[in-house]
Amino acid sequence: MKKLNILLASLAFAGTGVFTSCDDQLDVENPNQQTTDAFGNTESDLNETIIACYNHSRMEGSYARVGYTIDLCRGDEVWNASQVWYLPFDNLNVTSSDEITEWPWREWYYTLNVANYVLSKVDGAGLDEEAYNQIKGQALFFRGLSYYNLTGYYQNVPLITDYAEYSTLSGLYKANSSQDEVLDVVEADFKEAMSILPSRDNGGEWSKGRATCGAAAGYYARTLMFRHKFAEANAVLKDIIAGKYGKYDLMPNYGDNFREGSEFENNIESLYEVQYLDYGKQGTDDEWTPVNTSSNATQGHAVESNLTPGVFGGWADLAASPWLYNLLKSERCEDGTLDPRLYWTLGTYEAEYDTYVDGRNNMMFQTEIPAEGFVVNANNGGIPIVKNTGARQGLYSSVVTGLHCGVNLRMLRFADVLLLAAECENEVNGPNDLALSYINRVRNRAGLKSLSSSSFSSKDALFEQIANVERPKELGCEFGRGFDLIRWGFYYNEGRMQQLLQHSAFKKSSSFVGSLSDMELEVATNEDPAKRQIEVGKDDKGNPIYDNYDSSYNYLEQGHEYIPVPLAQLNANPNLVGNSANGTTSNASVYAAHGYSIHPVVK
Repeated sequence: MKKLNILLASLAFAGTGVFTSCDDQLDVENPNQQTTDAFGNTESDLNETIIACYNHSRMEGSYARVGYTIDLCRGDEVWNASQVWYLPFDNLNVTSSDEITEWPWREWYYTLNVANYVLSKVDGAGLDEEAYNQIKGQALFFRGLSYYNLTGYYQNVPLITDYAEYSTLSGLYKANSSQDEVLDVVEADFKEAMSILPSRDNGGEWSKGRATCGAAAGYYARTLMFRHKFAEANAVLKDIIAGKYGKYDLMPNYGDNFREGSEFENNIESLYEVQYLDYGKQGTDDEWTPVNTSSNATQGHAVESNLTPGVFGGWADLAASPWLYNLLKSERCEDGTLDPRLYWTLGTYEAEYDTYVDGRNNMMFQTEIPAEGFVVNANNGGIPIVKNTGARQGLYSSVVTGLHCGVNLRMLRFADVLLLAAECENEVNGPNDLALSYINRVRNRAGLKSLSSSSFSSKDALFEQIANVERPKELGCEFGRGFDLIRWGFYYNEGRMQQLLQHSAFKKSSSFVGSLSDMELEVATNEDPAKRQIEVGKDDKGNPIYDNYDSSYNYLEQGHEYIPVPLAQLNANPNLVGNSANGTTSNASVYAAHGYSIHPVVK
């Protein structure tokens, strides 16, 4: 995929462009203005169109910046260190007039528009079976992926699956569909895609970097779990683990999942990842939106820019929660060393790293991390996030902000499959040895000792271990935590809401030691460089960091686990209505009406 050219103009299928003589006997078609009727009727055309799907899915609103980092913000592992950019997403009170709310909407509707176009053409293109399955399967995958992200962010969105509907305003300006209606299509698309796409084993060089049946199967299982169809998801996940959709395994070195280069990317652990050009091989033009079409595009992402401290050239917008730091330090490897996932997730300096010979060499953009233990993110403090950045690779001395990071974003890893399978097995059959075997494969890769099923007396206890220990340790600061919190119902349970706030609260002072109850961070301000104390859960002015909760941890802005339907879309489409975030209404009754249960907190 890194060798595939971007399809210029992103295949904007509009315009007719014919020159007509006065006697209508010479109709000449302009080859530079292709129409939807003339284009897309050959295998070559459709392959080019599929590349446009990949292109749209790596833009700013999809995964290259805000489409990725909004989900980090609504999780409990990350907080808004700059207290400016993303702040309303972090506080779960963003308004529909916020410009950023529209960017994921824009990108994913662009993507599914192209997918719908392919699906409208593929049956009539006269393709052989292999080409037909490859092209149709990828189009189904991207339509499913688009609606998976749209409904996961916006809840109830217009459902358009027939390209011919765009020919009328009534077809284009459709009303909202329910989340269940959208997820029905997502399930169907992923299920069909996984039945016709080749595996990574059978696809050869073609499959490298592309959506395969393994990717579709993984997302199909995720979609089933979002709807608490645990038995169905369990069967799919077991098939993935058994190799039905290609051979997948854990990389021996955890950190190799977050490095750029052909020897690390599209590896045996990766079911699906977004492709970005490596450092030094990029163009110079930032291509932020689908309408920016440059032949010299950087083809990198800006997630690194959001995470990196200003001292290394970044924007310092997001930082990790101290809860995640303490969690990663809470358990030693069997050989007595620190969990390697700490090194690859958070930009802290640990004195022990000096004694290690396994690659943990204290490199932060070729600059040694200060001896005080960490680098603050902006004036408000915070622990830098190094996952999916160049911080631990020593590729450059400082960040060039913008779409320049070349680390492929691994959107679905085999480690996630194992932990999802453990969750499903626990839901279906209770805590047992099989569920623990999946967890232990992930733990053992990190060097941690195995857990025993006898240590977990109930489904609730093992779920707590999976949700608030194993998943954040393995997948911390990766896309998906926000989706998990919604499907688990954490926003609709007082105990869970209190837990989320405790995960995100912290105290700033002169050192960085202690337990969750007395965490401290060092902070210096431009006005006063002196170190000072700040209460847990409050900013430097005494205001609650999460002003969306009251003193009893009640969730004030109900429904804001989703992004509001953008105001610009509501103004343009008379048939569109807002979602729970637009109306500030709770989804607790909707969740309960589906029969979904919420695991109580297990201390």
